[in-house]
Amino acid sequence: MIKSVLIRQLSPFEHVVLLKMCAGHSNFAIAKETGRSIKVIENTLSRSARAFGITSHFDSNIRIILALAYRCKFGDEAAVSFGYECDCSQIEVNQTCTLKVSV
Repeated sequence: MIKSVLIRQLSPFEHVVLLKMCAGHSNFAIAKETGRSIKVIENTLSRSARAFGITSHFDSNIRIILALAYRCKFGDEAAVSFGYECDCSQIEVNQTCTLKVSV
C-alpha cells in the first residue's frame, strides 16, 4: 500500500518533470526535452519526492514510488489501467491518498 500525502503544492516545472517521468522518460531525456541539465532534473525529482514525504530506503526505487504517488494524487489513468485501485482523483493538499497494489 502506498500512501500519498502532498506536503506542499508542486511547481509547474515539477508537474512537467513528473509527467514525463511517469511516461517513462529518463532523466537525460527529460533534461533534453526541457532544456535543463540532468542535475536540475535530479534535484527536481528529489524535491518532488520530499513533497510527497517519500524518503530513500535501500530496497525501494524512488522513481517508481514517486510515479505511483503522483499518479494516485493527480488521478492519472495509467495507474488505474495497470489494475491499481485509486480513490483519490480530486483531493487537496495534506489529505491522504491510498493506492492498493496487488501482488
